[in-house]
Amino acid sequence: MKTTSDFPTINERTPDGKREDGAPYRVLVVDDSMFVTKQIGQILTSEGFDVVATATDGLEGVEKYKELYPNVDLVTMDITMPRMDGVSALEKIVEFDKEARVVMISALGKQDLVKKSLMLGARNYIVKPLDRKKVLERVVSVLKS
Repeated sequence: MKTTSDFPTINERTPDGKREDGAPYRVLVVDDSMFVTKQIGQILTSEGFDVVATATDGLEGVEKYKELYPNVDLVTMDITMPRMDGVSALEKIVEFDKEARVVMISALGKQDLVKKSLMLGARNYIVKPLDRKKVLERVVSVLKS
């Protein structure tokens, strides 16, 4: 039987969630759906990202961002949430940190809110249902740009 030592390059790819120095990118996940939060968490941690915190609405998301700053590399932000929606939370985060990297997460049919978010400073967006490949592509493109 062949072992991984027979294929030395098979696992040499650096995971998307790691910097060149090997440290993980730190992500804050803001979503009112426990299912979506868990799904994003699993997709990101499987690639070496460190989900440093989660929040269930925009208000909590802004508070956590300020608490963790500057130790957050990226925020995934749901658009539709109770107490404070993702667009308002995005505005508050960008007001606090002009360099914040926020990727919006939206249900289909919310194109107007996605456009508004991008104009307000969101770096990209992901449409639900979540697709592992698209989540990683969009998150990595924001982190590497």
